[in-house]
Amino acid sequence: MRIPLSWLREFAQVPADATAEDVMADLVKVGFEEEEVHRPTDELRGPIVVGQVLSLVKEPQTNGKTINWCQVRVVPEGQEQTLTGKGIDPSGVQGIICGAHNFVEGDKVVVTLPGAVLPGNFQISARKTYGHLSAGMIASVRELGIGDDHDGILVLSRIGLDPEIGTDAMELLGLYDQAAEINVTPDRGYAFSIRGVAREYAHATGTTFVDPASRVSAPASLQGGYGVKINDEAPIYGKPGCDRFVARTVRGVDASRPTPPWMSARLRLAGVRSISLPVDISNYVMLELGQPNHCYDLDKLAGDIVVRRAVAGEKITTLDDKERTLDVEDLLITDDSGAIGIAGVMGGAHTEVSDSTTNILVEAAHFDEVSIARSRRRHKLPSEASKRFERGVDWHVANIAAQRVVDLLVELAGGTADEAGTDVGTAPDAVTIELPAEFASARIGIDFTDEQITTSLVDLGAVVEKTASGYRVTAPSWRNDLETKEDLSEEIARLVGYDNIPSTLPVAPPGRGLSRSQQQKRRVVQALADAGLTEVLSYPFVSKAANDTFGVAAEGAARPALKLANPISEEQGYLRTSILPGLIEVARRNHSRGFRDLALYEAGSVFLPGDKLGTDSIPPLGVKPADEVLDALYDGVPYQPLHIAAVLTGHDSPAAATHTPRAWDWADAVDVARLIADVLGVELVVSQGSHQAFHPGRAAQLALRTGDVVGYAGELHPKLLAAHDMPARSVALEVNVEALFEAAADVIVAKHISGFPVATQDVALVVPQDVPADQVLSALREGAGVLLEDVSLFDVYVGPGIEDGKKSLAFGLRFRADDRTLTADEASEARAAAVAVATERFGAVQR
Repeated sequence: MRIPLSWLREFAQVPADATAEDVMADLVKVGFEEEEVHRPTDELRGPIVVGQVLSLVKEPQTNGKTINWCQVRVVPEGQEQTLTGKGIDPSGVQGIICGAHNFVEGDKVVVTLPGAVLPGNFQISARKTYGHLSAGMIASVRELGIGDDHDGILVLSRIGLDPEIGTDAMELLGLYDQAAEINVTPDRGYAFSIRGVAREYAHATGTTFVDPASRVSAPASLQGGYGVKINDEAPIYGKPGCDRFVARTVRGVDASRPTPPWMSARLRLAGVRSISLPVDISNYVMLELGQPNHCYDLDKLAGDIVVRRAVAGEKITTLDDKERTLDVEDLLITDDSGAIGIAGVMGGAHTEVSDSTTNILVEAAHFDEVSIARSRRRHKLPSEASKRFERGVDWHVANIAAQRVVDLLVELAGGTADEAGTDVGTAPDAVTIELPAEFASARIGIDFTDEQITTSLVDLGAVVEKTASGYRVTAPSWRNDLETKEDLSEEIARLVGYDNIPSTLPVAPPGRGLSRSQQQKRRVVQALADAGLTEVLSYPFVSKAANDTFGVAAEGAARPALKLANPISEEQGYLRTSILPGLIEVARRNHSRGFRDLALYEAGSVFLPGDKLGTDSIPPLGVKPADEVLDALYDGVPYQPLHIAAVLTGHDSPAAATHTPRAWDWADAVDVARLIADVLGVELVVSQGSHQAFHPGRAAQLALRTGDVVGYAGELHPKLLAAHDMPARSVALEVNVEALFEAAADVIVAKHISGFPVATQDVALVVPQDVPADQVLSALREGAGVLLEDVSLFDVYVGPGIEDGKKSLAFGLRFRADDRTLTADEASEARAAAVAVATERFGAVQR
């Protein structure tokens, strides 16, 4: 919400020297957030004055263009010239070249003199052009930054002004004003008005507030006006879509009259574009009082106005000239011709007010918040009116707003108001809240006095009655967010001052800390970061194709996934069953921006739906559900295990003068997976695997000793990399760390390190090519016995000297005893026992 300070000063005691920053600082005290300052003088500086065209000579040019050589008086004749600046004529008459042709001799215009600066840092100076010294510029509204019209010069008489020559044009056009912009939370819709903000400013500063509604003299009742019927007997959202409709008639208006500069200046600062006088008046009243309203061309209406729900398939062309198909839940304003507006959202084009309009019907109604909000979302049609209605509008201000519009149409458009009018509907019951005497103090943590409580609530506009147990509070009509004693407590704290609430740090209860799974996750992600990988977060929303590719190993296998009811994009309409799609997209985006060497990882949940989703009914509010009800609710929640995935592209280190970096390969992806398992103290079985997202020959299956598969690692499929515009040979992994958590021991016991020296021996075994190296390694470990401390594969060879269909696997074996130094014979004997097991199981032959 933008608040022009000149407007705010009409209803609150804002100091004359206060800036927009000062006003925002005060409003922060009562819970608003600062957004931005809007100050025309930041881009527009004088001297900019009113001038009168004395003479105008048209001079055709060789390029086909005709320019006007003008003599413009900028100082009243006979008065002393006080303007100073290089290029300002002491006589008070400036010679100016102008290319526009919508003005004549005698017109008063806005003149930007040498030394002035226009928006875009356009500096005005005297310069030689078209054979003349042009010392200034006759300005249009676009050049001044106060409008979009660039068809010609701003002629002041056409906007109803006849100022004295030499008048400061910036002051005349309201350009010294400034606006403070604040963020209004959804529960405080009343603050989308000068009325609401002025009241809050008075709260913040302790000064007097004058309600703008009190300045409008509206009839106590209206009868005999235009026919209006509210036909919404079966409320869809619990209450009628419309519970008040005020209609007033003004005849003989001149809709073509210009909007007064003071009004257009305030609208512009408030962020609303000036359109025409009737529309500007409507917007002005909405901003001032917070009550949206609408002006219909009375002569275009056919029969009584009826407020009703739409009929299936019904259509309307709205003010933005778009035809919209309506839903049966949409609340409409209609006449005998059909729909003439979507209630509270946007009017129809058929009854739009134009310059030829002479008779106007003014509408000020009160609509249900939910109806308006859903229509606005359904039609993707945000408007200033819907912004206010869906947050709640004061029911009691409708007739006042209608009267304010009528008064301005009479004053500015020359209309005549009918005495008769229409006001139909039923006022809602006032909200009465019982506030126990000590409740606010106990809830906020500060001892409020009786005076503080009473004064705060009365300042809100509430009616407060003392009772034996505390206070009976009737909430003001403009605060539909006040419904409970908790709401009142928060308002008391806000108005007394958040700075008065003591800061007390809670003491952590003994014997508590991170859960086992939280500790395990923290160890894993820290280990990956320590290893040089960078943690990222991606959206959990993916396409169906991504789930089908990454979520299941076998191509064509079914992968159930959760479809979103309201996705941010139809292309990403499902919750992920794998982290890799989002992680690959992050890597692709970084790679496209020049980051070639990447090692990224993400820890997050995947969503695996079971046989049951959701629940048939929702438990009522205010009562704790029974255990069996909660169990039924949880049964409908999809399983969400924690996964960790990583993507590695490019090289493992930066290039240097004496260092050639190594490209990441499938083995690095496996090592990262092993690192995750090692941190948790879990043994990971790595074997040749197959997954449709990975390279057919360079993928490893990751499993527990129980045989349960927990993930895959390796090189991504070349076709997948090409489709995602990723570098060739990129590698990745994904592990179900929740399964690793369950397999991990509660306490990880470090192995004892013997103080005796090791004995190392190597062995190369020739085995069939289809035998996994991991199985051979396991056989060696089993056969070597207790003296074996470690065994690792360090070479795989296929080629000359090796029989076709065979491969050579070279292993390094490290032996050590806890109580003695091993002899060479003991180590050789253990190695021979290990080879014997491998020979028995796989027919291994020692090279």
